[in-house]
Amino acid sequence: VQSAAPPPVRGRHLRRRNRIAPAKSHTMSEAKMARIEPPESERGDLVLVLDFGSQYTQLICRRVREVGFYSQLLPSDVSMERIRAVDPKVIVLSGGPNSVHMEGSPTVSDEFFTYCEKKGVTVLGICYGMQLLVHKLGGEVRPAVSREYGRMPIFTEKDSALFGKAEEDVQRVWMSHGDEAVKLPEGFRAIARSEQGAIVAIENPEKKMFGLQYHPEVTHSEKGLDTLKHFLFNICEGRGNWKMQNVLDEQLQLIREQIGPENHAICALSGGVDSCVAATLVHLAIGDRLHCVFVDNGLLRYKEQERVMKTFKDYLHLPVRVVDASERTLSKLKGVTEPERKRKIIGAEFIGVFRDAAIEIEKELGTHPAFLVQGTLYPDVIESCPPPGSDMKHSHTIKSHHNVGGLPKDLGFELIEPLRWLFKDEVRKLGALMGVPHTFLSRHPFPGPGLAVRVLGDVTADNALETLRLVDEVFINSIREAGLYDTIWQAFAVFLPIKSVGVQGDQRTHSHVVGLRAIISSDGMTADWYPFEPAFLQQVSNRITNTVPGVNRVVYDITSKPPSTIEWE
Repeated sequence: VQSAAPPPVRGRHLRRRNRIAPAKSHTMSEAKMARIEPPESERGDLVLVLDFGSQYTQLICRRVREVGFYSQLLPSDVSMERIRAVDPKVIVLSGGPNSVHMEGSPTVSDEFFTYCEKKGVTVLGICYGMQLLVHKLGGEVRPAVSREYGRMPIFTEKDSALFGKAEEDVQRVWMSHGDEAVKLPEGFRAIARSEQGAIVAIENPEKKMFGLQYHPEVTHSEKGLDTLKHFLFNICEGRGNWKMQNVLDEQLQLIREQIGPENHAICALSGGVDSCVAATLVHLAIGDRLHCVFVDNGLLRYKEQERVMKTFKDYLHLPVRVVDASERTLSKLKGVTEPERKRKIIGAEFIGVFRDAAIEIEKELGTHPAFLVQGTLYPDVIESCPPPGSDMKHSHTIKSHHNVGGLPKDLGFELIEPLRWLFKDEVRKLGALMGVPHTFLSRHPFPGPGLAVRVLGDVTADNALETLRLVDEVFINSIREAGLYDTIWQAFAVFLPIKSVGVQGDQRTHSHVVGLRAIISSDGMTADWYPFEPAFLQQVSNRITNTVPGVNRVVYDITSKPPSTIEWE
C-alpha cells in the first residue's frame, strides 16, 4: 500500500509565499504540508491525486507527468480547505484495498463533489475511487459475485466521451476489485463492461465526472495511457505545458532567495544520481559557497571513489572533499550479521563522520554553513507518510536508511531539498539540462548502506567485500559490452554466506557462491528479473570463476518484486 504524500499549495493568491520551507522534521501533518510549496512552473493545469491506499498511486502521478501535466499527491482525508488552496484543474481518486461499506474506510468530505461541480473541476475515479464516486452520489456498490483480478478484456460502448470512440471497442486492462457498481447515480452512463458483465467504466460529461474500475496507469492496460491522454487533453482541455526547463529556471531563483547572497551550504554526496543532481543545481545557484563532502565508508563499489571524484572534478567542477571513513565504519560492523542492525550502524557512523566534516568546514570558513542540501525525491516524501485511514503517524519501517530526514536536526542546518517534487526519471532529465554526463545519470541505483546489504552476513569476514567488488565489476562490464546496461534498471552481485564443492585446475575446491541479480522496472516499485540469454549467463559465470579468486559457483536470481525486494537485505 502506497502512503499519501505531502506536497504543495497552488493558489495564485499565495505567490508571495512561494518558497521551499526549511524542514525541521518529516512527519507530514496537514499543517506542515500547507507550508511547503512547489515552484510556480510546477503548477499550471494541476492534477491532484487523492491517495486511498493503492499500490499504484505513485504511478498515476508519474503517468500524468509523462504527458506534460504537473501532478500532486495528497492524503484522501485532506481537508477541503487544503484542496481549495491547491486549486486543481483535475482531481483523480485513486484505487485502494478497502470497501466503501467497511466502517472507517477512507472517503471524501460531504462537500467534495459539490465543490468540484461549482468550480468546474473534472473528477476521475479509479478502482476504489470509482466505487466511492458511485456510493457518495447515490448509486449502489455491492460485493461482486465473481471478483476480477489480473489482465482481462473489457468491451466499451460507442459514442463515449471518456474513450473518444465512435464505435465499440475491445481492450485488455488490469483489473483488481472485489466490489462492483450495480446501480449508477442519476445522470451517469455505463460505457464499458467486463466479460462477466460488470460495469467497469462510467461517465457524466455534464458534471465532468468519470470512473474506471480498472487501472489505466499500469502498462498491463494496453490502451491505458491513451485513455489518460485523451482524458487530460480533450475532456479536461489541459495544455500539457509542464516542462523541466521551467523547473530548472525557477529552482535556481528559489535557491538563491532562500540561501541569500552570503550564506554557505553543505552537501553530503553519495556518488548517486540524486545527491549529484541536487549539488549541481545548488552549485549553479550559489557557486563555491556550496561545500560537498564525499564519505568513503569502505562499502563502495570497485574503484568507486576514484571514478566518482573524476566526474565531480572534470565534468561538474564541484568543490568536494573526500573523507575516508572505511576503517572507522568497518570496525563497527565486525561480527554483525543482522541486516537492520548493519543499516543502523552505517547510518550512525555516517552521521558522525558528516558531523566532524561540518565542524572542519566551519573552522575553515569562520562561519557556520546555514543550509544542508539533500537529494530527497518525491517518492521519498510520499513513502514517509502514513497510509490514509491507518491511524498511523509514521510509515512502517521496511528498511531504515531510506527514509526522509536521514540527518538529525541538531546539526543546526536548514534543509534545501530542490528535487523533492520530482521523480527519478525527472531528476535525470534535470541533470541532463545542467550538463551532468549521461554515463553518470544512467548509473544503476545503489543502496544507501552500500555493499553491506549485498554481503549476507558479516561484511568483514572471508574477504567478502573485495570478492564482491570483483564479481560485480565483471558482471556490470559484461552487461555494458552486451549493450544491455541502459535496458536494465539495476544489476548487481551478492556475496552468499555459503561455500560449495567444485573442481578448478583438476583440484577439488571448497569456495564461495555468489549470486547475480538484474531487474527491469519503470520506478523500482515493482520489478521483473531480466531474461538474459543462456549464452550470456554462461559467459559471465566463466569470467567470474576464472578471474575472481575464491569463487567456484555462480547463481542467477529469477525472483520478481513482489514477492521479493530488489536488494537481498
